[in-house]
Amino acid sequence: QVQLVESGGGLVQAGGSLGLSCAASGNIFGINAMAWYRQAPGNQRELVARITNSGSTNYAESVKGRFTISRDNAKNTVYLQMNSLKPEDTAVYYCNAHRILLGPMDFWGKGTLVTVSS
Repeated sequence: QVQLVESGGGLVQAGGSLGLSCAASGNIFGINAMAWYRQAPGNQRELVARITNSGSTNYAESVKGRFTISRDNAKNTVYLQMNSLKPEDTAVYYCNAHRILLGPMDFWGKGTLVTVSS
């Protein structure tokens, strides 16, 4: 199994910045990509940003230009730097790891709450 632990969530004013971290442990061999998802109450979980093992990234249109995802393979950690935060960014942010070995499989962290006040 793969364990993912998020950190860095909190309360921030609109226009501010916040950085999230996700540390992966356990059987991390074979992970092809990591990502950040978010979910607000009553909403579906949505992809925020994704990064492959080769460093390729993609972002949701709503965060493009404001958020940056990065990965430190040596530390088995993925980061999400969030700038120019908006109230609509308020959600629980989840770290995700995708592995193709033994068939596609996703691993999830417990989430960290980000609250952006207006």
